[in-house]
Amino acid sequence: MLTDADIAKDLDSLHVLPLSIIPFESKMLKNARMVKNGQLESMVELFSDQQSGSGQMKIADAIKELQGRGGGSRKDVAILRKLGRLSSYDVYSLRVMLREQDVPVNDFSQLKLSPEKSKELGSYMMEFTHPLIMEIYGSDDVNVQNFDDILKLFRNPDVTVARQKLDQMAQRLNIDIMEIPSFMEDYGDIFMSLAYYKKCMAEISPILDNFMHSLKEIRNNWELKSNISLMEVCEDLENMFIGLSAHLKRLFDDFDRSSKGFWDDVSAERFREVEALIAGYHTTIGSVLCALSVKTIAWNNLFPSRSVGGPVKRSEFIMTEMRQGTDTIRDILKDARNKSKRPVLKSKRKKYIASADAATSNASVPKDEKKITSAP
Repeated sequence: MLTDADIAKDLDSLHVLPLSIIPFESKMLKNARMVKNGQLESMVELFSDQQSGSGQMKIADAIKELQGRGGGSRKDVAILRKLGRLSSYDVYSLRVMLREQDVPVNDFSQLKLSPEKSKELGSYMMEFTHPLIMEIYGSDDVNVQNFDDILKLFRNPDVTVARQKLDQMAQRLNIDIMEIPSFMEDYGDIFMSLAYYKKCMAEISPILDNFMHSLKEIRNNWELKSNISLMEVCEDLENMFIGLSAHLKRLFDDFDRSSKGFWDDVSAERFREVEALIAGYHTTIGSVLCALSVKTIAWNNLFPSRSVGGPVKRSEFIMTEMRQGTDTIRDILKDARNKSKRPVLKSKRKKYIASADAATSNASVPKDEKKITSAP
């Protein structure tokens, strides 16, 4: 049975979905997981341990098993099929895709990174939290270890200058000072997603470099270069992985440009633009990273360094495993290049966003009669 710690760890992954967060009727599914295998197929994993390995079933086989046990309600079957069509199981993609696919979740607040993962992303978050600290306190000598510490400072400002800065920020954002914690939670969440994706890419990159180096060695190997099929597969994989990596780099560069000057000209409207840009590409980034992650993990498990395995052994693995799922990768890359950004999902609690018209009209209303306009 999956523990809360197991579920939290799974939700930190790009390619694992604990099915316990979905209200399935079948008991068999409540302790199972949906995983992406080496061919990038969605599989129902019934068990996984070092002794027994991983017990995986294709979705069609899992449905037959459910029905054979007298279960397999229409609802469960429909949900399984929808989950199988998702190209990534990272929490940020799930927030979008589960709603779009009309898949119920026991508690949507579960779709977040674990405290351990959030802490692990601290160095990446500093890129976004440092300007914030400078904006509020005018210096970076405040003892802040993570974003939660920042939120605590906002909720309990014990420095006079901090209160003054908070008042200034509230005016610049056109929100009530009491709404700043909610604004900052959204700010933290959207940039935590970007930090998460960047960290995933940083972990993948050295393995991908190792793989690309192996492709070069294989092409230059006198014994293997005459194998036309192998050479074609190597070229195909190289082009696809280069294409996926280049697409991610372009997106990250766009996000950096959009967010870099946010605190120089801060406003609720400006933040919504940055948020929409990043959140609109969550599913695209998740799909690309999931494909890269699954493939690089498979490669790294067998060839953790360049000194392990020679060109022949590596070429065999390329032809038997790495080439599998290339159609899926090709579709992901094509979709990533062509898909326009999705509209951001607006949270009901985002009361702090006021339209330009509302801001103008409120300006002439007495302060005690002003109301915060809810986000559409």
